[in-house]
Amino acid sequence: MANEKIILGIDPGTTIMGFGLIKVIGKKMEFIQMNELLLKKYDDPYIKLKLIFERTIELIDTYHPDEIAIEAPFFGKNVQSMLKLGRAQGVAMAAGLSRQIPITEYLPKKIKMAITGNGNASKEQVAKMLQSVLGLKSLPKNLDSTDGLAAAVCHFYNEGRIEVGKSYSGWDAFVKQNEKRVKK
Repeated sequence: MANEKIILGIDPGTTIMGFGLIKVIGKKMEFIQMNELLLKKYDDPYIKLKLIFERTIELIDTYHPDEIAIEAPFFGKNVQSMLKLGRAQGVAMAAGLSRQIPITEYLPKKIKMAITGNGNASKEQVAKMLQSVLGLKSLPKNLDSTDGLAAAVCHFYNEGRIEVGKSYSGWDAFVKQNEKRVKK
């Protein structure tokens, strides 16, 4: 039987959290689903974080992903926005880690580069490329779900490369991946 795994990709946000799932069979990927968690209607930031955590757990318990790829917050000028994004990302990561699922984070430019070959590609360009590669019939109105899907596809494309992003599966895995750098 071919080597099979499921990758959950997450684009964290406190207004919209986008996510996508792919199944990898051998060296091929298949689209499972993409969607978004809409959080605009909630005023309380702590309720938003609770909902992000709960939805991530629900996705994990439903689809049983083997790995999670998450978009890292980008460095912007608005410190408050970065703080909110970082909290959303942290809560989604905590959900995955609570189920012992390895997590890798990717910078937005790295994801865009993996999908389109251009680190400065627009959300629309990333979505169109995913539509082509995965044979999607249509694209969603909001492109946060395609951003989550893009994180999963980026992770698939970077499989086997040691320096793909920051990985959080445990100290033993870190030492094994970095044996040449770790002094014994």
